[in-house]
Amino acid sequence: MAEVQIRRYREEDHEEVKEVFTLGMSEHIPSSCMHILKQPLAQMILGCVFCALLTSSKSILLPVLAITLLLAAGRQSVNYMFTKYIQTCLEKDLNHIQQSYLDPPLACFWVAESQGRVVGTVACLPAEKDQNFLQLKRMSVKKTHRGQGIAKVLCRTVSNFASEHGFRGVLLHTSVVQTDAQKLYEHMGYQKVREFSAPDAIAKLTNFTLMEYQLVLKQHHN
Repeated sequence: MAEVQIRRYREEDHEEVKEVFTLGMSEHIPSSCMHILKQPLAQMILGCVFCALLTSSKSILLPVLAITLLLAAGRQSVNYMFTKYIQTCLEKDLNHIQQSYLDPPLACFWVAESQGRVVGTVACLPAEKDQNFLQLKRMSVKKTHRGQGIAKVLCRTVSNFASEHGFRGVLLHTSVVQTDAQKLYEHMGYQKVREFSAPDAIAKLTNFTLMEYQLVLKQHHN
C-alpha cells in the first residue's frame, strides 16, 4: 500500500479536489434511485400506471414501455438533484477554497495525498447553528483508495483541530443513502442527533432524508 500523507490544501490541488468531490457525490446516484424505488409512494404510482395501462390497452407492451419511461424520468430527476447539489457546493466554497477555509483562522481544508495525487479531502469551519461546534465538510475518498483507513485519519484530523482550537465538538451532515459514511462516523464516536428532509421538492417527495451527527470531545463530557 502506497504511503498516504495528510496535508493542508494548496492551490495546485484545486482541480483534483473538485474531481474527488464530484465523483464521490455522483457515486450515490444509483443507491438514491434504489432508495426512491423502495418508497411506498413510488411503488404505488408505478403499480397503478402499470395496471391501468394493462387494463385499457389489453397489451403488456404499453405498460412496460410506460414504466420504463417513468424509471428513466426518475433517474434523470435524481441526476438533476445531485448535479444541482454539486454545483451549489462548487459555487459556495469549492471554487474558492483559500478564501473559504484557509484564510479564516478557525477553518481548514486538508487533502490526502498518495504518490503525488489527491485521493481524499476533508474540510471544517465553525458550525452556523452552534459556534461551539466545528462542522466537518467535504469528506470524500477516491474509490480506488478506500478500505485503507484514509477516511478515519481525515476524521481524526478534524477532531484534533477542533480540540486544539477549544471547540466543544464536531458536527456533520450525511444522507440516508450514504450508509458507509454513517458506519464510519458511528465507529469514530459520532452520534446521530436528528434526521430531517432535504430542501429539494424531489427529495421531500421521495423521503430523501439528511442526518446530523455530533461528536462531543472528551474534555467536554460531563
